[in-house]
Amino acid sequence: MEINRSSLFAGLLIGLGACGFLALGGLPGAIIFAFGLIGVVLSGTHLYTGRAGIMPLKETPVLVRIWLFNVLGCILLGLMVWSLGGESAERAQTVVAGRLAQGPWRSFLRAVGCGLIIDIAVWLYRTKQNILPVLFGVPLFIVCGFYHSIADVVYIVAAWNWTGDLLWYYPLIVLGNYAGCNIRRLVLPQA
Repeated sequence: MEINRSSLFAGLLIGLGACGFLALGGLPGAIIFAFGLIGVVLSGTHLYTGRAGIMPLKETPVLVRIWLFNVLGCILLGLMVWSLGGESAERAQTVVAGRLAQGPWRSFLRAVGCGLIIDIAVWLYRTKQNILPVLFGVPLFIVCGFYHSIADVVYIVAAWNWTGDLLWYYPLIVLGNYAGCNIRRLVLPQA
């Protein structure tokens, strides 16, 4: 599958998971969100947080392209949630306000935590062909209050509250996810 389409589809899958979270909230929403990452690993599509911990530094332009097309997929679903309005759009506003209230350092650390969990879940799926780490990893990062840079695009677009704080927030989440995705590679370089 061509990388741009693969990455766009992965963004759509994660976006659908984020939409499920917005619709249900809480633990049920966190569990249903796993649909997105399960879809990514089973379809073999390209997800930024699924690739950031395995791609060599020289392939950074490819990783940026993956991220960009993931974001585009989530923008489409965020626009759908915003257009439909209702409780999901209201929940997106609450989610984004809560994230921005954390400030830069806490937001970065929350993104590191998510990156670490997603990388381990995807790595275990790839090496052990076991879907359980993916099934439990997604709700784990959500109940821990960690931030996923791709899913956050759905929340940001659906909230439709464009503030200057997004200029520091979103880049820090992307970088925090990248840092978290690379912890395993630093600790277990042979893995």
